[in-house]
Amino acid sequence: MDQSKTGGLIRALRTQKGLTQKVLAEAVGVGDKAVSKWERGLGCPDVSLLPELSRVLGVKLEALLSGELDTNEQERGNMKKLKFYICPDCGNLITAASEAGVSCCGKTLVPVEPQKAESEAKLLVEKTDENWFITSSHPMTKEHHITFAALLTGDTLFLRRLYPEWDFQTRIPCLGHGILLWYCTKHGLFQQLI
Repeated sequence: MDQSKTGGLIRALRTQKGLTQKVLAEAVGVGDKAVSKWERGLGCPDVSLLPELSRVLGVKLEALLSGELDTNEQERGNMKKLKFYICPDCGNLITAASEAGVSCCGKTLVPVEPQKAESEAKLLVEKTDENWFITSSHPMTKEHHITFAALLTGDTLFLRRLYPEWDFQTRIPCLGHGILLWYCTKHGLFQQLI
């Protein structure tokens, strides 16, 4: 831990949140002189204080230890590069426009990479009126089912949640061509162009 980098980060985050040294000190259970010492790079917080300090300042523990915030480069709004985070325990689905620090059920999640669907795994897609009508002969059992189907275009995400023991069929508004994605509980995330 670099004391001066960590101290500079603590000062920047504290002032950004509009906290005085005294208020921050009371929140983590130390004196305001200790916070002043940290911010000047003359010492660093005790390891036992770091979890509460990271919570109060709204940053990850790793940021406090390194003294730097990770920043993502902007993806310039291209939704086709959307990241999907899926919790293996509860099935929670979280999306982000770029890499993000995401956790669920106490676990840090990594984005699931879509694999190109081979011909036998592809979904059946028909254009009807103003919709894509999407079907599959997937078994849709509790143990093995597709949890969602989504259409990604350059500026739009349209997602339908699917449930086990229901036939797989859904309609998605025809928003032009894009990438059709779906997630199978046993085989992962798939994609195909439509």
